[in-house]
Amino acid sequence: MIRQDTAHRAKPERLTGIAHVFAAAGYSIGGLKRLWRETAFRHIVLALPVCLAVLALSGAGFADYCIMLILFLGLVAVEALNTAIECIVDHLAPNWEVFARDAKDLGSLATMCLLGANGIFLGSVIYRGLAGG
Repeated sequence: MIRQDTAHRAKPERLTGIAHVFAAAGYSIGGLKRLWRETAFRHIVLALPVCLAVLALSGAGFADYCIMLILFLGLVAVEALNTAIECIVDHLAPNWEVFARDAKDLGSLATMCLLGANGIFLGSVIYRGLAGG
């Protein structure tokens, strides 16, 4: 029995113009639905209001909120790519393989780097708020 998410389907016809825009939006929504099944992504989403509250308590300015949102969107994008890597690797290597481990570890590293960037930024805003400037 073939699982529904791995069933083979015909390649969709290439769309152009406004139909392409709507199709692309639909694909992005599909990606968001798939990403929601990842615990790490749900943690990221839950962390955003916490980070925004910390910015508010630290007296952050408009630019700080913009930077935080840009970093957050970057983190979502990297987590989506990491999940895509994992999906492809799991398909190509259902058993343990060195290349599979390396690919997954590298995707995880990319996510961790952006988590670190978010943390450093948030820490700098907190420090600035505590220092009074």
